[in-house]
Amino acid sequence: MIETRQATWNPSDGWRDLLADERANLVFLFGAREHFEASSAIEEINDCYPEAQVVGCSTAGEIRGTETSDQTIVSTAIRFERAHVNGALVQLSDYSDSEAAGRALIAKLATKDLRHVVVLSDGNVVNGSDLVSGLRDTAPDGVQVTGGLAGDAERFETTLVIYGREARPALVAAVGFYGDSLRVGYGSLGGWDSFGPERLITRSEGNVLYELDGHSALGLYRKYLGPYADNLPTSSFLFPLGLRVADGGEGVVRTVLAIDEDKDAMIFAGDMPEGNYARLMKANFDRLIGGAELAAKNSSEGLAGHPPDLALLISCVGRRIVLKQRIEEELEGVRRVLGDKTTLAGFYSYGEISPFSANTTCRLHNQTMTITTFAEN
Repeated sequence: MIETRQATWNPSDGWRDLLADERANLVFLFGAREHFEASSAIEEINDCYPEAQVVGCSTAGEIRGTETSDQTIVSTAIRFERAHVNGALVQLSDYSDSEAAGRALIAKLATKDLRHVVVLSDGNVVNGSDLVSGLRDTAPDGVQVTGGLAGDAERFETTLVIYGREARPALVAAVGFYGDSLRVGYGSLGGWDSFGPERLITRSEGNVLYELDGHSALGLYRKYLGPYADNLPTSSFLFPLGLRVADGGEGVVRTVLAIDEDKDAMIFAGDMPEGNYARLMKANFDRLIGGAELAAKNSSEGLAGHPPDLALLISCVGRRIVLKQRIEEELEGVRRVLGDKTTLAGFYSYGEISPFSANTTCRLHNQTMTITTFAEN
């Protein structure tokens, strides 16, 4: 069985509910970037859990149970009965590209007992699509990778990754989970509605999109958005693009991060490869909440009948912007599926890493709720 204990830090009170435990194996630490920079919260967590691997990141909102918060830090200390964990860290600048960094990170973890990997990455300077390619291609057979990209509220300035007592930008951290006693499930779904025609990506460079069907992608986007176009790029969270590969494989959602007027270009949170197809999407509140519930259902199916002790929830900042005051409804939907005994922890991110469900390929997602569930025999 997995035992957990959660605590919350805020500027006025410091840590609340924090209880030292020398037997804890792992601590997830998610919070506001400025508080990691200016407080002693990370040091206090390391002192409180001296034998634990401490990993985390800055966020666009923290998740504890069915509640979201801003300007806080949330810790989730975890103690496994028989499973164990091992951490690894890479600095992006040490590698030729993000794919090479992903390969190096997995290589630091790989052993015959590895069951699963959770990755927490810088969300600002990383190429998330390339990172996932490196992680996916290097992971041993049967080992899946889930996780997410760090956030920085709605500022998109600097993101931090926490590893031990460090909190720095341009890092990628991983936690390897080991042991036959461990059961891990995962699921990732969105819930957006498509509209308008599907268009071929005819000109792009990495995550920069220039043309659809031979025409300005930004011009077409503005045409369809109408009055919403005046508020770009903020309004783009309401209208992401659905991306489908030419061979009809699994599609993903891509969020617009910025607009380059001078280059007539749109910059996305993940790659937009030429030859793929893109289609506009819009929010459907009930389907967004339903997507979170289905992601929870898919994640629990990977546990072979064991009730989940812990669920790591990583949801996109775009969903939070769209759902606004209804945001906690997606967390309540997850709770209904997983049950009251499951500890819910997580954050709002700049990108989510997960397969859609069992027997599918790990991908970088935007605008999804990604859930990783854990149980021990």
